[in-house]
Amino acid sequence: MEKLIINPRTKVLQLIETYPELEEVLISEVPAFSKLKNPVLRKTVARITNLQQAAIVGQIEVDYLINLLRKHVGQEVFHTESGGHKISMEKPDWMEGAQLFKSLNAKPMLEAGEHPIAIVIEDLKRLPDDQVYMVEAPFIPAPLIEKASSIGFAHWVEKKDENNWNIWFKKTG
Repeated sequence: MEKLIINPRTKVLQLIETYPELEEVLISEVPAFSKLKNPVLRKTVARITNLQQAAIVGQIEVDYLINLLRKHVGQEVFHTESGGHKISMEKPDWMEGAQLFKSLNAKPMLEAGEHPIAIVIEDLKRLPDDQVYMVEAPFIPAPLIEKASSIGFAHWVEKKDENNWNIWFKKTG
């Protein structure tokens, strides 16, 4: 059987199913991924999150994460051409006096094994130019942020504590 070649687009679930020994390595580098032990989050979040997004969540360089994982399974060193999308953790000027259009607590959906991305994107499409939208999540939802950014939304990630994050969105341009 051919083994998975680890790269930034490798899905986290695919990685840990192919190389179960890498789960602890991933968790040690990205403590937020200790949530992978939750079977529901494992089947939902880990299935759609790739290693580039995991590096964003962990706020570590993607090359470092990929090469750490590859080293553990005997694969050659890997170099990316770009660092991927950056997570904005500094409060932007557009948040000053911002009016909230709508918010979504994604935690119950994630716990039920559902993906909030489609709902959030539909809500964002209806977001007035002068208002903001907020998502509450138990971790940084890198796939959602990447998707929203790709369709013209700025974001700000506000850390409440280790298991509570607010992600704010506003139309750009």
